[in-house]
Amino acid sequence: MRIDRVRLFEVSLPLVHGFVTSSHRKTGLTHLLVEATDTDGIVGWGEIASPADPYYGPETTATAWTIAERYLVPAALSTSWEAPQDLEAGWRRIRGHEFAKAGFSIAGWDLHARAAGIPLAADLGGTRTEVVAGVSLGIESTLDELLDQVTRQVQAGYARVKLKIAPGWDIEPVRAVRAAHPGLDVHVDANGAYADSAESTAVLRALDAYDLTMIEQPYAPRDFVAHARLQAQLDTPICLDESIVDVADLRTMLTLDAGRVLNIKVSRMGGLTAARRAHDIARDAGVPVWCGGMHEFGVGRAANVAISSLPGFTLPSDVSGSDKYYARDVIVPAVTAHGGIVQVPTAPGLGYEVDVDWVLQNTSRTLDLTAAAV
Repeated sequence: MRIDRVRLFEVSLPLVHGFVTSSHRKTGLTHLLVEATDTDGIVGWGEIASPADPYYGPETTATAWTIAERYLVPAALSTSWEAPQDLEAGWRRIRGHEFAKAGFSIAGWDLHARAAGIPLAADLGGTRTEVVAGVSLGIESTLDELLDQVTRQVQAGYARVKLKIAPGWDIEPVRAVRAAHPGLDVHVDANGAYADSAESTAVLRALDAYDLTMIEQPYAPRDFVAHARLQAQLDTPICLDESIVDVADLRTMLTLDAGRVLNIKVSRMGGLTAARRAHDIARDAGVPVWCGGMHEFGVGRAANVAISSLPGFTLPSDVSGSDKYYARDVIVPAVTAHGGIVQVPTAPGLGYEVDVDWVLQNTSRTLDLTAAAV
């Protein structure tokens, strides 16, 4: 296969509800969409879901555009490939920039599956026909507002709720949610907001009393030793997210017992091939995994649904319906959840079609290159 044309779109959509984490607040998202067309006219789509600001990680929308334009588009247009792994080999020497790479990886996998006439989930080796979805809730202004949001999601059928926490917003919100919903699957996510200190350790150990499924990323991404030390003091499993950029990080986690649950994000790990490999390693090690999200538009959300169909994804994934985030998504139909369950598409590729007209209406800049121009 050869990709003959690549288009990039910088697309912005408002969120239906503002989202606050330990580092920032967002009311809308700007992501990059990747359209790759092969020499037979088959089109694959990918999404670069990097945040606009360098708070989650070092990549931003601006850096991703630069790397895509200068390196990834030329690599995609100059590589002859049979499998998506071969396409990804064209940019292997580029260090870092996993979010940017992930967008092109998704587009390559979508194109490959569409050319073969099979669903992306099947192309990846998925075995599930449906995925249990969870929701992620940000930090609210008051406990009452948080409880209202949790109740809304429980009533919508979601059986797992993730709460964002930060120093000063941790024990009280967890206590309130647990009191209101004693049987709910709850876990918390700090996005690395806590310092490795006796005070933080005391707070995190106090969360052990609330029957949480996991405590996600309490400390800074590179501090595996602090996570291992904390895990030894907790009954609640630690889940690592930002810490696991590649499979070498995963092996470090396993060796040090720095975490006992893995959040696999396609974007954070550089694409579907790397995500599938991390799944295989974690499954062989007996570590449960789930798919985290970056508030992806429908393209990235569909890729998350596909990877979540693999057998090792035994915990609810962040693949809730598009309507929880966007009044109108970039794909048709939108991803929907019924009773907290998302069906794995059976149509070829991602299983959804991109609403190109809507994309163009919300695009601030584009790039359009062909193989002949490279």
